[in-house]
Amino acid sequence: MALMDFIKKQFIDILQWTEDGDGTLAWRFPMADMEIQHGASLTVRESQLAVFVNEGQVADVFGPGTHKLTTQTLPVLTYLKNWDKLFESPFKSDVYFLSTRQQMDQRWGTSQPVAIRDKDFGAVRLRAFGNYAYRIKDAKAFHSQVSGTRERYTVADLEGQLRGLMLQHISDGVAQSGIPFLDLAANQVEFAKALQAATAPAFEALGLELTSVTVQNVSLPEELQKILDQRIGMGIIGQNMGAFMQYQTAQSIPELAKGAGSGGGIASEAVGLGAGVALGQTLAQQLGQGLAGVGTVAQAAPVSKPDDIVAMLEKLGDLKAKGILTDEEFAAKKADLLKKLG
Repeated sequence: MALMDFIKKQFIDILQWTEDGDGTLAWRFPMADMEIQHGASLTVRESQLAVFVNEGQVADVFGPGTHKLTTQTLPVLTYLKNWDKLFESPFKSDVYFLSTRQQMDQRWGTSQPVAIRDKDFGAVRLRAFGNYAYRIKDAKAFHSQVSGTRERYTVADLEGQLRGLMLQHISDGVAQSGIPFLDLAANQVEFAKALQAATAPAFEALGLELTSVTVQNVSLPEELQKILDQRIGMGIIGQNMGAFMQYQTAQSIPELAKGAGSGGGIASEAVGLGAGVALGQTLAQQLGQGLAGVGTVAQAAPVSKPDDIVAMLEKLGDLKAKGILTDEEFAAKKADLLKKLG
């Protein structure tokens, strides 16, 4: 009976894999209950590797070419099975074909802003996205660490893990590049090289080679971008905060003048005569000196009529609402102006 089972058993004499372009990285040859004929032909095409696994242990790895499977061409498997040199019988082994083609146009990107250290700003939260490409380099490591005994392992199965590795090393990439944030957009190639160098070891641990990385965009969250635009607009990047506050004050003057104009009085007439510009310069100078001379705001023009005093109080209220005047400063000035009404 055992002899009949042996005769009926089918033997494999050709092993090969024709990739179908569906993004498969690893494919297990269908063995069923069949055994591989001694002297069978193994065809490994360009951009492929073949891995022989015996009882869960990687035995032999074959590169591109046509191989005749004998005890001489399967040295590790022969050793594991303790075959005699003249032993020539069918054998049982799992065979996996791996694709070593480059997997192109893989996308990475930050779903949430990532905090990085920056020599200009101290800390910045940025968004970035781009592409990367990889291929299987170490068949044994990839089989042991990633694909395992699955019948088929695809690019999609690995996508989330690799994207996470890219994002995990963005901060390292920025640090290694030494490029300040303001220059990242103009040096995306250098940033991409640094990101590739920072991430490559994590890919190698999985038996992969990170062959290329591109950075297509680097940006700040909207609220930070507005602040940066203001600083760029005033041309004081790297200067002191006092100058920045002066710029902010000057930016607020048109709105103050508009509010004063709607209430009438001296402030409205001054804006009409172009005195609003001088008022803005005076305020900016005061703020740059630490708001030491808040009282001169009321001296920009003579205040004698009740309507003028009310208009000035409205302006001071706007300054307080914008955070330019403190509550104490506003209260003190308000008291002075109200005394003049008495």
